[in-house]
Amino acid sequence: MRRFEQTYEDWIQANISKEEKSRRRERLEKGLGHGSVEFLRSVWYPAVGNFKHLYPEWEVRDFNNGYRYLDFAYMPGGAKGGIEIQGYGPHARDLDVRRFKDLCNRHCLLALDGRVFLPLAFPSIQDEPKLCQQLILTFIGKFVSTDVPSQLTWLEAETMRLVRRLLRPFAPLELARHLRISDRHARRILHALVDMQLLYVASGRERIRTYKLKV
Repeated sequence: MRRFEQTYEDWIQANISKEEKSRRRERLEKGLGHGSVEFLRSVWYPAVGNFKHLYPEWEVRDFNNGYRYLDFAYMPGGAKGGIEIQGYGPHARDLDVRRFKDLCNRHCLLALDGRVFLPLAFPSIQDEPKLCQQLILTFIGKFVSTDVPSQLTWLEAETMRLVRRLLRPFAPLELARHLRISDRHARRILHALVDMQLLYVASGRERIRTYKLKV
């Protein structure tokens, strides 16, 4: 986890140094909450491997011209995604009518702002991190273009389309069956896509077992 800690610290400091709004900068300097950090440690980083396009404590305007803050905004290429880590106490067990209405208004605000919104329960992050990782990969898939680079061969392009539908690590044999080619031919295609930095190795060293979409 030392690699996570260093990547996390570099990412937070980069967000602080680039932020011009004092309100958000102060929130970042105070540090993220326990639930947010655990989400990054147990779900996002193992699934994605980096924090590109992810922005913590992102500021949005509300209906009364005030400010609210998303736990995380995900904005690749100008797209709008939002992730909230919802603890059981403040979001369910201890919710009174006023806070319930405010929570619904918050969700409305994000929807009307054009965001794809993903609420994750903190108990799920603790108890079912693999499920949450799959949800995150599917969420990211909402922002991945279905277009493929024009220089790819037909088989390489079809491989990329398959990978974007799967949004999980996959084995060369799985690709071979999909394309109806030999395992050796499938591995050559995958090696080429890794060289082009469109895929990366998910597991295996001397003999690669699985590959994954580079996001």
